Amino acid sequence: MTLSRLDNSSFARWWWTVDRVSLMAVLALMAIGLVLAFAASPAATGHANSAGNFSYALKQFAFAATALFILIGASLLDFKQARAAAAAVFALALIGAFLALTIGVDVNGAHRWLELGGLKLEPSEFLKPAFAILSAAFLADKLKRGFPGEAVTLAMLVPAIVVLLLQPDVGQTALLTTLCVAMLFFAGLAYYWIAALAAGGAGLATIAYLVHPHVRERIAQFMDSGGYQTGLALKAFEAGGITGVGPGSGTIKYRLPDAHTDFIFAVAGEEFGVALCVLIAVLFGVVTIRLLLRASRSRDPFAQLAGAGLALVIGLQAFINMGVSLSILPAKGMTLPLISYGGSSLFAVALTLGFALGLTRQRPALTEEAMR
Repeated sequence: MTLSRLDNSSFARWWWTVDRVSLMAVLALMAIGLVLAFAASPAATGHANSAGNFSYALKQFAFAATALFILIGASLLDFKQARAAAAAVFALALIGAFLALTIGVDVNGAHRWLELGGLKLEPSEFLKPAFAILSAAFLADKLKRGFPGEAVTLAMLVPAIVVLLLQPDVGQTALLTTLCVAMLFFAGLAYYWIAALAAGGAGLATIAYLVHPHVRERIAQFMDSGGYQTGLALKAFEAGGITGVGPGSGTIKYRLPDAHTDFIFAVAGEEFGVALCVLIAVLFGVVTIRLLLRASRSRDPFAQLAGAGLALVIGLQAFINMGVSLSILPAKGMTLPLISYGGSSLFAVALTLGFALGLTRQRPALTEEAMR
């Protein structure tokens, strides 16, 4: 099928205005995630002495199909529609996260998931893209109309941080706080306010360290020898070498907890080697940098701020997950975007990238002005 630039259909207009390089990189990461789902599923459903089945991989295919629909649908939204969608997503995610505290599924002492018809949904995953869009809208209104964007952004952050710490989810708390500080920095907040917010973030980290034993344990393990999980992850990279031991031939993955989620990068290293790990890192770099550049070229402050914030979410989360697997960061329980198993993570990342691709589309000045 070929598309002409003279074609005035909605799909043709979307195709010729969206960043196709970023889109292809995103689709490549999703394809790699499906391959790794098949590699990790026997380990996730079995144990060290007996391989499991491919049920997780088959579920991931269904999740990926839904995520692709979300990705394309979000990228078709205009500025007003994106803001409205983000407001609805943020409200629902916040309500869902609070409900998870009382009626949610308990997994290893954490209350982050809701059971919905056999699907475990983690509402807090959707706070990040929604927060990026809404904070960009508030801060852009400040730049154009004198609206108190910083105060409203911080007020919006407070309930999200409270529910994340109660779950507890320190990793997501740190990521959302970093996103907030970055958005305020992008909007031109004075440096002394940025320093004050950074100090507040350090205070939250200290509280998390004092209140949550698992946080102290992870930091102690990291400072000592990296911990059991990261130790196995490093052994997986060592066993894989440059080209890996081959698809399905990995053995360390059967002893590695969360091989299909938090440590999927180590599975890639063992079975496909450093070559695939480098390709994954490069693809994330392409997506993040391309979206940042496209956002910087936008004429609208909202698109600039939102595009930059959404790109930062993806790049930072990927860096944290890969950094944990490589033992350069303490374990945080954070998934690798588009790669790790799980519907909530995949749907939230698809929404994030869909928003980013939509807001950074090339639009004529008149159309963009009309969409503000």
